[in-house]
Amino acid sequence: MDRPLHRENHLIERIGWLRAAVLGANDGIISTASLVVGVAAAATSPHEVWVAGAAGLVAGATAMAAGEYVSVSSQADTEEADLTRERSELAEQPEAELAELTQIYVDRGVELALAKQVAQQMTAKDAFATHARDELGLSAHVIARPIQAALTSAVTFASGAALPLLISLVVPAAKIGVAVSAGSLVCLAALGALGAWVGGASILKPTLRITFWGAVAMGATAAIGALVGRAV
Repeated sequence: MDRPLHRENHLIERIGWLRAAVLGANDGIISTASLVVGVAAAATSPHEVWVAGAAGLVAGATAMAAGEYVSVSSQADTEEADLTRERSELAEQPEAELAELTQIYVDRGVELALAKQVAQQMTAKDAFATHARDELGLSAHVIARPIQAALTSAVTFASGAALPLLISLVVPAAKIGVAVSAGSLVCLAALGALGAWVGGASILKPTLRITFWGAVAMGATAAIGALVGRAV
């Protein structure tokens, strides 16, 4: 009787979109909350706070998308250049590439005779995919995807930025700074815990880390806003 296949879902497969999602939401909450708290410390009208928060949301989401797209596109260009060179080398120097693949397996602990056999069989099946994976370290879950990264960053930044902005809209004007700071720290803690859980990591350390730096950012901008407000 055939045994059912054992299927594994590895967390590393989530690394591409998870990184962009956590970074986007984290930046959205911290930057917009810091902006709102800083302006609230200096402004005389809640409308100024709301305008600043909305502008920060739009500008931040656009900047995140553009920055992520440019950054990941540069990575994709480098990967494509390496893949093109590898494809050319396989066509022009197949024996040298086979020897190189064999040595890779030997370096990983496979005996020479078996390494040669494995290299030959892998080359016969799909030489290009084998070299891309085993020589260059490129596989489906780490390959650069600029558009996916840009869209994920923009959407998650806007979602994160909307939280402190919404808080500022529903609380009394005199309480905006305190309410946004407290609410944003709670959201940051929840985001840190969620990101750690989805990524399969321990929850406490990422949660404390993201909350601490969020508090530092908001405290710094509140202090600067208060100083500017008194000076102007």
